Amino acid sequence: MKKKTVEDIVLKGKRVLVRVDFNVPMKGGVITDDNRIVQAIPTIEYIVEEGGKAILFSHLGRVETVEDKAKSSLLPVAVRLQELIGKPVKFIPQTRGLALEEAIASMKDSDIIMFENTRFEDIEGKKESKNNPELGLYWASLGDVFVNDAFGTAHRAHASNSGIASHLETAAGFLMEKELRYIGGAVDNPVRPFVAILGGAKVSDKIGVIENLLSKADKVLIGGGMAYTFMRAQGFNIGTSICENDKIELAKELLVKANGKLILPIDLVVSKEFKNDTPHRVTTYSDIQDDEMGLDVGPKTIELYKKELQGAKTVIWNGPVGVFEMENFAKGTKAVCEMLANMVDAKTIIGGGDSAAAAIQMGYADKFTHISTGGGASLEYLEGKALPGVESLDDAVECNCHDCDCDK
Repeated sequence: MKKKTVEDIVLKGKRVLVRVDFNVPMKGGVITDDNRIVQAIPTIEYIVEEGGKAILFSHLGRVETVEDKAKSSLLPVAVRLQELIGKPVKFIPQTRGLALEEAIASMKDSDIIMFENTRFEDIEGKKESKNNPELGLYWASLGDVFVNDAFGTAHRAHASNSGIASHLETAAGFLMEKELRYIGGAVDNPVRPFVAILGGAKVSDKIGVIENLLSKADKVLIGGGMAYTFMRAQGFNIGTSICENDKIELAKELLVKANGKLILPIDLVVSKEFKNDTPHRVTTYSDIQDDEMGLDVGPKTIELYKKELQGAKTVIWNGPVGVFEMENFAKGTKAVCEMLANMVDAKTIIGGGDSAAAAIQMGYADKFTHISTGGGASLEYLEGKALPGVESLDDAVECNCHDCDCDK
C-alpha cells in the first residue's frame, strides 16, 4: 500500500512535528559532513512554504551518560541548518518542559524551531530508544500532524517515530518517500537486468540481504572482506584475511543456492600488514601466502565487474570492495564508483553506510540516481524486512472517482 506523504496533509497553521535524521558526524563540536542536513531541506522548505510551523527533532549519537550528553547537543546542527536554509532556526535546548511548550505556543506560521537531541531521554531508562509510551504521547501533544523524514532510523521503533505516529496523522517527508521509492522500487520492481554489488567485512551482516537479492537480482557481485569467507568455503587458502569461520557452511549453501548468480573476485591485493604504506602485491586466490591478507580486489576483478555490469538497467551497491580508507587499497572501490557514475541509462542506487561515505568522499555524490541516508535501515529494507518507521506511516487514500483533480 502506498504511504501518505507530506503533500497529502494540510499544513497551513498546523504545528508540524518533523522527525529528521540529523545524526551527522562531528569532531570537536564541528560537523564534518552535512549531507543529512542538506537532504532534509526540501521537506522543511515545503512545510514552511505551505504555512506550517516546523518543529524539528532528531537524535545524535548514543547518549548513555552525562559525559555523552555534554558532547551531543544539536545546537551546532541548528546553526548549520540556519546557514543552509537561509531562514531563522530557533533552538530549544530541551526535550520536554515549559520552555519548549511556550516556544511552540508562540510560533507563527512558517516559523522553524529545533529541540534538543531526543536521545537525552535515554539517560533515564532508555525512554526514547525503548519507545516509552508516555514520552511518545508527550511529544505528540506538541503537534497537530507528524512528518517522518528520518529513514535512517526507520528500522527502529522509537518514541520519536512509532511512538508519536500512534497518536497523530503521520506522513512521509520527501526524503523518506524518495528512499522508499528508489530502494523499494529497485528491489521489488526493477528494470532489468538488475545487478547488486555487495561489499563490507562480514557475511553475517548481510546474510538476509544476499538471500533476498539472490531471489530478485540477475547477478550479485561480491567484494570486500566477506569475499574471503566465500573463498575459504571453496577450499582456497586466504592467509590471514578476515574470515568468519562459523559462516563457512552458510557460504557453501549460498553458493549452491545462487546457481551462478553470485560473482566472486578472481584476484586481490595482498599485504602482510593492515597499513596503507606497507608493501603489497596483486595475486590470485591460489597464490596467497600464509602470512598475507587481502585488502582490495585486483585489476582482473575490476574488469570482471565491468563485464557483469554491461547493459544493467538497475544497480544497487552496498559496501566497499576494499579498505577504501587507505589510498593503496581504495582502487577497487573507486573503480566501482567510476563504473556506476558513468552508467548513463541505468538507475544507480547506493544503499547507505560505508559505500555512501566512499562515493561522497571520492567526489561522486551527484553521479548516482540515489544515495541512501540510511545504513542499518537500508540493509534491512534490502533484506525485505518491514521497518517500524515505515509501517507507522499512514496509508495514502486511494481515490476511485473519475471527475476530480485530486491526483489520488
